[in-house]
Amino acid sequence: MKTTHTLRATVTASALLLASLSAHATNGMLMEGYGPQSLAMGGAATAFDNGTAAMMNNPATLQLGANGSRLDVAVGVLGPNVKSSMTGMPTASSSGTSYVMPAMGWVRKDDRMTWGVGVFGQGGMGTEYGADAFLAMQTGQDVRSELAVGRVIFPVALKVNDQLNIGASLDYSWASLDMKMAASGAQLGGMVTGGSGNIAAAAAGLAAAPWARIDFSNSNKFTGAAKGSGWTGKLGLVFQANKDLSLGLSHHLKTNLSDMTTTAAGAGMSGPGGFADAGKISVINFQMPESTTVGLAWQASPKLLVAADVKRIGWSSVMKGFSMRYDSATMGGNVNFTMPQNWKDQTVVALGGAYQLDDVWTLRAGYNHASNPIPDGTVNPLFPAIVKDHYTAGFGYKISKSVSVDAAMSHAPTVTVVNTSGQMPLTISHSQTNYQMLLSYRY
Repeated sequence: MKTTHTLRATVTASALLLASLSAHATNGMLMEGYGPQSLAMGGAATAFDNGTAAMMNNPATLQLGANGSRLDVAVGVLGPNVKSSMTGMPTASSSGTSYVMPAMGWVRKDDRMTWGVGVFGQGGMGTEYGADAFLAMQTGQDVRSELAVGRVIFPVALKVNDQLNIGASLDYSWASLDMKMAASGAQLGGMVTGGSGNIAAAAAGLAAAPWARIDFSNSNKFTGAAKGSGWTGKLGLVFQANKDLSLGLSHHLKTNLSDMTTTAAGAGMSGPGGFADAGKISVINFQMPESTTVGLAWQASPKLLVAADVKRIGWSSVMKGFSMRYDSATMGGNVNFTMPQNWKDQTVVALGGAYQLDDVWTLRAGYNHASNPIPDGTVNPLFPAIVKDHYTAGFGYKISKSVSVDAAMSHAPTVTVVNTSGQMPLTISHSQTNYQMLLSYRY
């Protein structure tokens, strides 16, 4: 009965978290590490016990934990520092410098099987520029983006034999987006791929305008104006090669999100001369990519664990372009837009170690390197997912036999790229310092 009550409370808490998850990520649009144990070790997590964060890493590793129930409650703070500049104009600094991200997971394990439920932020990206920034193009309105993707996860892990554990999860995924974008009429016209009716004719008339805007944004700190959802999942295994070496493999399926849409009048198009229209934005077929990770964990000594992962993320199949359709609620008709992206597939290498000082303290450190998936010619100051290297550290502390705390931080040094595809070079720089803390209760 105690387990039933705990599960019911966990599911209720999970539902409350659904409206409070957003993430701004650093391996492209994915986070460099899920859970402070993984983050502190550079994001490596495929072949060792890393708590309920395994739901986001490799569900098979859930079977590596101790028998009984475990409840994890976590909070992360992501701190991006993004700046954009153009010759002769003041540098625009994004004011979006701190994003809070909660997460939680509950699992029940016996000798043969583990199952549970969790709520995690998967990734996203975004920036906030003021109305006085050059990116606002003297429209007197701010420029911003905030994309968030999260998951409710239902994992199962099974012990096949003394060497092999397998796992899978069914994931309910959701995404939301706010965007307030200013562009010259020519730039907006260059994104138009089709349309019909009065609004299409009006959009064509903006081609010579000094500015035009597309806006859809709400005041909610946790969900955007355009929303979509769908189902996806993961598969994984862990093989104990010998008493000191374990090997892991996980595959995350591409999401199957519905188009992110606003309400019928939840978006707007505007231009000079008092032109303004209200309508609906649909972000067409936005998906998070499939990825495959292989890894190992080596117990180098009774106190030292060393881990390494290599991940391949298939951005090229989902980020060729960022496509939207605007359906006018006042003028009638629609306009289709595409922002070219042409992202490349990304390879991520994660290395880390954990040293157990005594029965209470564990120290961790790591390094994460990812190639930049965005070509310089298509990088956008609203979506600057360009950072490459992360230096990570953290600790674990056992308060009692049942309660423990884990914490981690990650620093990504500044990466600077120059987009020369426009009339003037646009320079974008991005660094991050991120934190995670986890409280675990075992019973």
